[in-house]
Amino acid sequence: MADQNLQMLLELLKKSGNNECADCGSKYVEWASYNIGIFLCTRCAGVHRAMGAHISKVKHLKLDKWEDSQLERMKEVGNVKARLKYEQRVPACYRRPTEDSPQVLIEQWIRAKYERLEFSLNERPSYTSGHMEGFLMKRGKEDSRYQPRKFVLCETDDTLKYHVKESKDPKAVLRISELNVAFAPPKIGHMNSMQLTYLKDGSTRHIYVYHDDPEVINNWYMAIRCAKLHRLQVAFPSASEAELVHLLTRDFAREGWLLKTGPRPSDGYKRRWFTLDNRKLMYHDDPLDAYPKGEIFLGHQMDGYSVRIGAPQGAKDQGFSFTLFTPERVFNLSASTEQERDEWMHEIQKVLERPLTPQDSSISARLIRKRTGTNSINIFTGR
Repeated sequence: MADQNLQMLLELLKKSGNNECADCGSKYVEWASYNIGIFLCTRCAGVHRAMGAHISKVKHLKLDKWEDSQLERMKEVGNVKARLKYEQRVPACYRRPTEDSPQVLIEQWIRAKYERLEFSLNERPSYTSGHMEGFLMKRGKEDSRYQPRKFVLCETDDTLKYHVKESKDPKAVLRISELNVAFAPPKIGHMNSMQLTYLKDGSTRHIYVYHDDPEVINNWYMAIRCAKLHRLQVAFPSASEAELVHLLTRDFAREGWLLKTGPRPSDGYKRRWFTLDNRKLMYHDDPLDAYPKGEIFLGHQMDGYSVRIGAPQGAKDQGFSFTLFTPERVFNLSASTEQERDEWMHEIQKVLERPLTPQDSSISARLIRKRTGTNSINIFTGR
């Protein structure tokens, strides 16, 4: 009987919808929640188990014994039916996780669906209201200490403000429409952390925050996305929701240490932390710097931008070198392994092949103004 039940489980697993994780879409399905009636990957099964058996009862498909009643439940429901029930009212601005998403995003997605029933009830989640305020731990601009700061999000004013003291004017006012937010646990060293990135006086500013409660940090992330979507819908009324959702927030295409020379042929290589953010390739002394040491705007390959293996003639070659050519300057870069070099070049090449959007051109113009203005810093060279 046990062998027969296992065979029936494996047949159910082949059905459309069941052949991927119900929560993250992974193709590596080895578990199931038999009271909910869904098939899961190992990572998501761990979150289900952490919620407790009163929410989700988890079993391994092959290693655990399956009762007839449990098998019947899996037949009755399955991933497709479960999604219709638990994902009825997912806001368009909510970022659905994939198997590569940060743990906090996957965990809160699962808890929102099955524990809080956030997408099954008629009540709209608070983060869709266009207003949110509360305290987050923020890293200092000049030091590494995190201090509590009050943040206030106001969709109507297109602002995200933070206060050092509640009774005083805000320390900074960020425009929601120009703000990017990304989860950043590996860099910050806290599971429930985010990096806020925006343009300030022609240069990129990074703000690092965290909260001890994963639900709180997730809600802030979604609140920013929702506010951005609502403002985009007003600005572009003829655009579809699906088109606008892709413009809300973006993870960095790639980050990591590279070696980089200065602008002169005699300059040696120095270690820098690089971040590829859409069309901006930024480099920093430290991964948690408030400002990049330099920024390189990546235009289209038809406009004089390219990336090639090796160092240019006459330049120093070190390690696994590659060269980035721009109309303003040639950048000599080096990775620590051949694989890292190839991955960086692949990501950069994808950007160079992509046509510029009006938003890209606007960012380029603002960066160039800083570069060419009176008494300005050349952001395309080291400083």
